[in-house]
Amino acid sequence: MREWPRQGDLVVCTVAKVMDFGVFAELDEYDRKEGLIHISEVAAGWVKYIRDYLREGQKIVCKVLSVNPKRGHIDLSYKDVNEHQRRDKIQEWKSELRAEKWLSFAIGDETVERQIINTLLDSFGSLYNAFEETVISDKSVLIDAGIEDEYATKIEEVAIENVKIPSVDITGFIDLTCPVPDGVGMIKRSLAVAATAEEDYVTLEISYVGAPRYRIHVTAPDYKLAERALKESAKRAINEIGRLGGEGTFHRHEE
Repeated sequence: MREWPRQGDLVVCTVAKVMDFGVFAELDEYDRKEGLIHISEVAAGWVKYIRDYLREGQKIVCKVLSVNPKRGHIDLSYKDVNEHQRRDKIQEWKSELRAEKWLSFAIGDETVERQIINTLLDSFGSLYNAFEETVISDKSVLIDAGIEDEYATKIEEVAIENVKIPSVDITGFIDLTCPVPDGVGMIKRSLAVAATAEEDYVTLEISYVGAPRYRIHVTAPDYKLAERALKESAKRAINEIGRLGGEGTFHRHEE
């Protein structure tokens, strides 16, 4: 983690003091450095009583307006963070806290742990991302980042035990025809080729819609991977049916 936040960052804070002119808040992710939320940055419009919006001890998300490390000043805005951003940031922060505990459990040596944290942050952007990538791939992503095999193995074990990979589902359609004597058999062969997932944590299911249409259902960790797997599956089927004397077309949506 950087020592100071950057302008534009969203940060998790704890309200420390509520004054007439604004609010002092401690930045949870930056060694509880103190930032100021001026009364004009508490809410849109005129604010008569700040305590109507914020109170001591409250956990909030703010946007960093400016940072001056030499003077130790951080200016924050509470009003510039919408509810969607707040939820996402709080979730990200909680995930990072969990990842810190997992890493501490896996390593058990504070000095080594600090070195690994720096390496993982440089390579993955966050500790939770590192754990997630380890589950999606394997410990090789840690080793490639510079983590020794001994520690990579321990991290992988803890990651597999604790991280649940999110998933998305998408659907596409292919039309297959084959005017040869054993056309049905050729189509089945083409569908079998299409149904084999080529990437980890991707599942493919192909079902019959109605001649000549078939549905490809893809489950993957994210939309980018799901879209790629869908298109590659359709391409394999179309190439195979073409090789066997038929034709195929892909439709992202049912028409």
